[in-house]
Amino acid sequence: MDGILNINKATGMTSHDVVAKIRNILKQKRVGHAGTLDPAASGVLPICIGLGTRVAEYLSESGKAYQADIIFGIVTDTYDREGSIIRTASTA
Repeated sequence: MDGILNINKATGMTSHDVVAKIRNILKQKRVGHAGTLDPAASGVLPICIGLGTRVAEYLSESGKAYQADIIFGIVTDTYDREGSIIRTASTA
């Protein structure tokens, strides 16, 4: 099998986790991703299979766009959404 799959990567998975899962499902050794998504991010991750891996470098040259949800008035111990809330403040 040769080509490119656009996978909607779930939050919590690494890009490598997605590649490993696709390798296992398709029984393909030549599988890679075009760019990396942070484990805390969800979104489209292009997966290149077989001869499709030859275009991976060109796909990763294109830009990424991120969309974020922000909650004002909360501080966590890790300064991201994964941490425990240690302080809150009114936003009014």
